[in-house]
Amino acid sequence: MTYAEWLRSASGEWNETGRLELDEKIVAIWHWTAGVFYFDYQKRKFWLNFTEDSEGKLMNQIDIDLEEDSNDQPPPISVGGGQESMHPRGQDGQSDQFQVARRKRKLTTKFSSVNLSSTLLLAYQSFGVVYGDLSTSPLYVYRSIFIGKLQNHQNPDAIFGAFSLIFWTLTLIPLLKYVFVVLSADDNGEGGTFALYSLLCRHAKFSLLPNQQAADEELSAYKYGSSGQSSSSSALKRFLEKHKKSRIFLLLVVLLGAGMVIGDGVITPAISVLSSISGLEATEKRLGRGEVLLLACVILIGLFALQHFGTHKVAFLFAPVVILWLISIFSIGLYNTIYWNPKIVVSLSPHYIIKFFRETGKDGWIALGGVLLSITGTEAMFADLGHFTACSIRLAFAFVVYPCLVVQYMGQAAYLSKNIPSIPNSFYDSVPGSVFWPVFVIATLAAIVGSQAIISATFSIVKQCHALGCFPRVKVVHTSKHIYGQIYIPEINWILMILTLAITVGFQDTTVIGNAYGLACMSVMFITTFLMALIMVFVWQRSVVLAAVFLLFFWFIEAVYLSAALIKVPQGGWVSIVVSMIFMFVMFVWHYGTRKKYNFDLHNKVPLKWILGLGPSLGIVRVPGIGLIYSELATGVPAIFSHFVTNLPAFHNVLVFVCVKSVPVPYVSPEERFLIGRIGPRPYRMYRCIVRYGYKDIQRDDGNFEDQLIQSIAKFIQLEAVEPQFSSSDTASYDGRMAVISTRNIQSSSSLIVSEHEDFGSSNSIQSSKSLTLQSLRSAYDDENPQTRRRRVRFQLPQSPEMDPSVREELLDLIQAKEAGVAYIIGHSYVKARRSSSSLKKLVIDYGYSFLRKNCRGPSVTLHIPHISLIEVGIIYYV
Repeated sequence: MTYAEWLRSASGEWNETGRLELDEKIVAIWHWTAGVFYFDYQKRKFWLNFTEDSEGKLMNQIDIDLEEDSNDQPPPISVGGGQESMHPRGQDGQSDQFQVARRKRKLTTKFSSVNLSSTLLLAYQSFGVVYGDLSTSPLYVYRSIFIGKLQNHQNPDAIFGAFSLIFWTLTLIPLLKYVFVVLSADDNGEGGTFALYSLLCRHAKFSLLPNQQAADEELSAYKYGSSGQSSSSSALKRFLEKHKKSRIFLLLVVLLGAGMVIGDGVITPAISVLSSISGLEATEKRLGRGEVLLLACVILIGLFALQHFGTHKVAFLFAPVVILWLISIFSIGLYNTIYWNPKIVVSLSPHYIIKFFRETGKDGWIALGGVLLSITGTEAMFADLGHFTACSIRLAFAFVVYPCLVVQYMGQAAYLSKNIPSIPNSFYDSVPGSVFWPVFVIATLAAIVGSQAIISATFSIVKQCHALGCFPRVKVVHTSKHIYGQIYIPEINWILMILTLAITVGFQDTTVIGNAYGLACMSVMFITTFLMALIMVFVWQRSVVLAAVFLLFFWFIEAVYLSAALIKVPQGGWVSIVVSMIFMFVMFVWHYGTRKKYNFDLHNKVPLKWILGLGPSLGIVRVPGIGLIYSELATGVPAIFSHFVTNLPAFHNVLVFVCVKSVPVPYVSPEERFLIGRIGPRPYRMYRCIVRYGYKDIQRDDGNFEDQLIQSIAKFIQLEAVEPQFSSSDTASYDGRMAVISTRNIQSSSSLIVSEHEDFGSSNSIQSSKSLTLQSLRSAYDDENPQTRRRRVRFQLPQSPEMDPSVREELLDLIQAKEAGVAYIIGHSYVKARRSSSSLKKLVIDYGYSFLRKNCRGPSVTLHIPHISLIEVGIIYYV
């Protein structure tokens, strides 16, 4: 069987994320929008087109050296998570040789025209998502430079110097820093501030997340780069790990970067839309400022109102709009250069920068706040890396975006050198009259596309902050059934809209808004440079000297621009600082309160000796059913359990302690999502389930969590019987080892017989209950939801004489408990500061954290717990 034939036959094994695990080293990821897939082999990506040549073979040649394996079969699909997989055996039955041969495979790719076309296709798509913001900067850059301190220096020499500054800024930061360096620091294909922080946390103990386990380091996505450390980097690593304040400082830096990105999401729509329609003031009809402002507000309201439809509804328009815009500004720039002043080409020399500062002095330095607007949107190249490849983004920028922007800025400078009075409306005045209206329409559409990109990025970063315990629980809506990761957050959307409209109406001037915009963008770049230096030392294992050279070189350039932006804080720059500080305060307060709450749970765990002293019945009546006890603890038994045991006369026959947690990786594959273990001896029927998600994973309400959990526990029970390392006798450790149980293809490897059908208005949790109250509640719920369609799953145990009697008995108890019903038990907590706490801590916990908890979504809603099966236990935390 060839790889092409096998991939077609395995099409049913792709999950909703588009990932297919081939073995522990090779991951095939389907990119449906591009119609291609790639192999991720030891962190190296090879994009392949899913088309065939005339002979029915893949047009990209894949050379796989199986050595001793002569079966000519593709890598096996894991069905048992990290613990077991199905391996074909030869006639001699020696699977060990196959294992050795499989580890020795070498995957190589020969670039062909098809591979290049796949990369070009991704590069084409990147225009609409990545470069909308950056490509619309020519609308307002020259106006922002010369309106202000440089009003007395509006002459051809100053214009030549301004263009030279723009050219070298575009060359050094987007091209040199981002394209050649930063794009290489991906976290399993993901980019952005949190991707860098995630990489650092995996290579050093920088993370403040308290519920991390050694088992998390066994995730396939966790491993990155070599494990060796140089002496200098090891010393620096020990120093940073030893001092908790350094880790808190690192977290604050990351949160500041996230806050600045959210600030971008507020400012970008305002300046982009206002700049694009400002050309109406230059038309013959001369619309007033009020009419233009009203039109801008209408466009902004429409933009935010359409967010709930999702970007995939209009995504096919994005790339053509931006490409048409780039072609337009390139053509206009080339025309203006040739027609007005071809001598502008000489200003590519850095000599004109020196001449510019010699003439303008301090005023020229302050004007750098306008120059940096030419690179706003650059951070999107790295933030949106997860949707594309580094090669496609590099290709699009280096060969299309960069030349178009340079030629456009050159053409504007050539026009302004001969038309000094046109500086306040430089872009639209430089557009030839015959093409003004087409360019105006394209500019408006391009501004909307650029705004959409940063709004979507804001949703993503809020989701990442929440996953890492740094943002309150919010509603996350999945806007696409096909494109993984496209989300919409209603609360954040309306907050962004209100703030954007307030900035638009309050300032009404793109120059003032640009002061805030430039400060936010340059702050993100400054933070990215700092994190990249740490990545070079701890992840890439480069010398501290090389990282210091990189840090000092780019920090010097960015510090000059940042200082110029800070000078303009009174002229509008304070907006980005206020917005970012508010979000940063919210994120840090939530993170601080969450950590304190977890530490309280950790120090008040129920001792296992106390549980063992109660006996298998736990000192109460064990009734039929399954109790899912949710807790943030990854180890131990939470305090709410003792509260139940001591206050209630009965408890469920089967107890499962469920912990849903995030790990510092972008995605966790379904094969590695579930960790199943046992608490106490076998007669106690107590289990632990840890559900792990990456910071970009989506917790979907697919309705089959209970069924997956039952099958996973059943598989663990069988695995425990045949694998001695997972079993725990009555005299051994009662908090035994945990096993990774795959949720994909679990039915094929489980001994349970599964039958399912769909019906209306039925519930596993209530139907079999003898309580008249619960049955009446079920009837009322069915009356309110007559068309609710549910999938009924029943489990049966086959008659197998080979099964161990104790395993059969435990599986029967599990099936009977599932048929009796499932109850979800969760703590309804109140967090308060201790009386001995400082006034600042009381203010943060009693007012800040409590306010956020009361006004965010409840944990039961976030975890998709059915309300009719929910039991909440009140508990007060004194932290």
